[in-house]
Amino acid sequence: MQRCFPQHAHQTLYCHYHDTEWGVPVYDERLLFEMLCLEGMQAGLSFEIVLKKREAFKKAFFDFHPEKVARMTLEDVDAILQMPGIIRNRRKLCSILNNAKVFLEIQKNLGSFAHYLWGFTNHKTLVNHWKTLKEVPCFSDLSLLVAKDLKKRGMSFVGKKIIYSYLQAVGVINDHLIGCPYREKSSSKQELFKTP
Repeated sequence: MQRCFPQHAHQTLYCHYHDTEWGVPVYDERLLFEMLCLEGMQAGLSFEIVLKKREAFKKAFFDFHPEKVARMTLEDVDAILQMPGIIRNRRKLCSILNNAKVFLEIQKNLGSFAHYLWGFTNHKTLVNHWKTLKEVPCFSDLSLLVAKDLKKRGMSFVGKKIIYSYLQAVGVINDHLIGCPYREKSSSKQELFKTP
């Protein structure tokens, strides 16, 4: 089975993520926020490391419910820094609290974060046609546009490369390689988008 990344025995967790989540269109608000936070934590690291710590992060941040995270304080961040299984980067952790508040503002002003995010592509997945990993870019005009807008609204750790990875993860961009058995499965899972 030819997946979109080199095969190694230690990548069982990443294989499961690739096969069941990566590239599948997401409209659920909580999951959209979770993936935004996890992609931000990835900066400078491999996503496999983040996946290994995913459960610890969910425990620390109330399963990534943005309304709960937005009420957290810097004292909570200090406590999280002492928890096992956490990436101990204070700036990244603080950004999660900040981004939760901006996330809620977007929901308030635009109805939902999903409506905001998918609006950049007219609520359609952009399907690319890459044959090799070397062809897949690390950012695009779209990720640059979204990153600039999120930064303008006050978010941090949302650069053009992080956002490209995020758009791939939540299915706004389908970058499964041609020949990957999960390429069509991801596209077929796209549901008709319903505005709130």
